[in-house]
Amino acid sequence: MNTTALAVRIWFVSSLLLDAGIFIASLLFIPRQWYVFLPAFLAIIVAAIPVLIAMAILLPMIRRFFDSYNNKIYLTIIICGACAFLYGLAGFFVAYSWHYRSDDWLSEGLEIAGAVTGILFCTSLMSLQLSKKQLETYFEYSKPFLKTNKKTNMETFNNTEESPYEPKSNPSTRILIKGAITAALIGIMMIPTVFISDLVRERQERNEAVVKEVDSRWAMAQTISGPYIFLPYKFTTTDGAGKPFVIVNHLFILPENKQVAGKINHEIRERSIYKVLLYRSSLTDQGNFILNLPKEITVDQVQWSDAKICFGISDFKGIEEKLIIRFNGADNELSPGLPAGAGDENEKGLSAPVQISAADIGKSVSYQMNIKIRGSEMLHFVPLGGNSHYTLESGWPNPSFDGSNLPTDRTITKNGFTAAWNFNKANLPFGTVLNDFKFDRPALAFGVTMVEPADQYAKTNRSIKYAILIIGLTFSLFFIIELMQRKPIHPVQYVLIGLALVIFYSLLLAISEFVAFDYAYLIASFGTIVLIGLYAKSHFKSWKSSGIFTGVLTLLYGFIFVLIRLEDTALLVGSIGLFIILALTMYASKKVNWYGTPEVSTIQ
Repeated sequence: MNTTALAVRIWFVSSLLLDAGIFIASLLFIPRQWYVFLPAFLAIIVAAIPVLIAMAILLPMIRRFFDSYNNKIYLTIIICGACAFLYGLAGFFVAYSWHYRSDDWLSEGLEIAGAVTGILFCTSLMSLQLSKKQLETYFEYSKPFLKTNKKTNMETFNNTEESPYEPKSNPSTRILIKGAITAALIGIMMIPTVFISDLVRERQERNEAVVKEVDSRWAMAQTISGPYIFLPYKFTTTDGAGKPFVIVNHLFILPENKQVAGKINHEIRERSIYKVLLYRSSLTDQGNFILNLPKEITVDQVQWSDAKICFGISDFKGIEEKLIIRFNGADNELSPGLPAGAGDENEKGLSAPVQISAADIGKSVSYQMNIKIRGSEMLHFVPLGGNSHYTLESGWPNPSFDGSNLPTDRTITKNGFTAAWNFNKANLPFGTVLNDFKFDRPALAFGVTMVEPADQYAKTNRSIKYAILIIGLTFSLFFIIELMQRKPIHPVQYVLIGLALVIFYSLLLAISEFVAFDYAYLIASFGTIVLIGLYAKSHFKSWKSSGIFTGVLTLLYGFIFVLIRLEDTALLVGSIGLFIILALTMYASKKVNWYGTPEVSTIQ
């Protein structure tokens, strides 16, 4: 078997296997275009020419400079992994050129790079397995024809030592190569976590779509503004030609004093496996107006008959009872629609004509209204008033006070919250009589958002970020115990262990959609720990080794759970925990004979 023949075989078989995978995928997903594998094979053959060249150059070097057959095979696997990584890197840059304007370009690029690397590496491993006999011939691997008890140099070879028919390899080189393969496997096992992160994002988007669907039928987040008086007036001016014409403008009169008190009752609605947080609120709004006109506007200019009281609300579906405002001793029912000029075109609200006249100028006109509305998650207010006071109470224990102002007083317990906001003329950017009502009212909004603290999707995503810690430390522990007990673990066994660690996150995601996250984490981690512990027992034939793995994995998963639950101190606790883990790993590895040399005892 010469170098060219072996390199061509590996190159051609890898290309053929990859094209077979494309053929199967086309039958499953695009059966009408099953023939795509034909042009794909030509493209794969051409694109894989660099692999052919790399094999033709590196295989003779491996055969020349290394004696052990195992080391030669390990290095060949590493070369295949390096080639797969380079193609994955090329896939990343291609994805970047396609999605460089996207916000998720890094995530999408890493997904493509990981998929390309993983698929090509697995394909190359299958090709090496199918070329096993050719590799043995090329690397001059030989097995003993008959077992012998013959002593050579006063040494007896047993089943645990290398065969005398094969040149001995340097133990330190073997350990180094095995460590490099283990490190490469750690990186490869991180690839599935990228796809699980996508799965989490997909499920989260599905949850958000269900929430939006329910919210749109119930009522969206509500923002309330008002009431305020809309008062038109007219004046005469001249155009460029000196011709007089009449212009109609508007005044907006805000309450001098305003008090709002409300209670929010939350509701949890279930839709399939998802839960949606909704609320109903009962509000009381009362206060008074003081009617004043600017100096440049006379009483005769005001169109008193067109005066209206206006009230802004963002979603009409949330109005549960008709809105009646008692203004100046009379009840007025609010109807949908705002008068022209009362706000932006997209602004929603209600209005009703009111009876005021020039005789009310300078007087205090009281108002009072009861509001029952429903919405989802958020309830905000725009403080349109001179001096205003808002109070809210609810049985929801997880409020988020947001907007332009925080409460002046608040109390949060496990049974709910109460909050109060105070405003006066000195800390608002407007007075109670306005000529222009087109300022940025949403920027002044404040209120409360009833949030669920870190839902299961956010927690699952946070746990996936620690996957490198779980996989890396578990593989490192297996590697150290393998060296200490001299019971080698095959790379396929590492892959199986890594898959068990990765499937933990899939289990966690699936179970957490049905039970509380804490219970889901307990169930998924318990199953994973037991599975790997029993697998360690079957390999090392020792309950002690199995107990070590079980204990270490229990501590690791417990440590990750604590980090997920923490928020403000997660970085501090995580850094200290990682330092302790590193110290324990260094202590455990001090007994490893990294160079594989026999210990020499000194005679005193």
